[in-house]
Amino acid sequence: MELGIILVYDITDEKSFENIQNWMKSIKENASAGVERLLLGNKCDMEAKRKVQKEQADKLAREHGIRFFETSAKSSMNVDEAFSSLARDILLKSGGRRSGNGNKPPSTDLKTCDKKNTNKCSLG
Repeated sequence: MELGIILVYDITDEKSFENIQNWMKSIKENASAGVERLLLGNKCDMEAKRKVQKEQADKLAREHGIRFFETSAKSSMNVDEAFSSLARDILLKSGGRRSGNGNKPPSTDLKTCDKKNTNKCSLG
């Protein structure tokens, strides 16, 4: 059975983002080799209080070869898309249809908050 892990940080809290590195290390040491991972930056509806820049998270996701979304649990923005993406990756892996090293292009799924309207998130 294939599994997925969602790593969530708060875009308004730098410490929560810093802790993601520890979680990545723990996953590498303790999880199955091919476990699917997804990085979520939550609270994208709170752009005015942002402490973690989208570029920082995008870079981290690319370094680890995982997808990255910015979401808002409050408004449900991008939540369905993020979970669907993870489920699709797990299904593809379990069906053996993905090839190579498992590096996915995070930029194709990167979603970020629209700075003009903090109640909307959009493709980055």
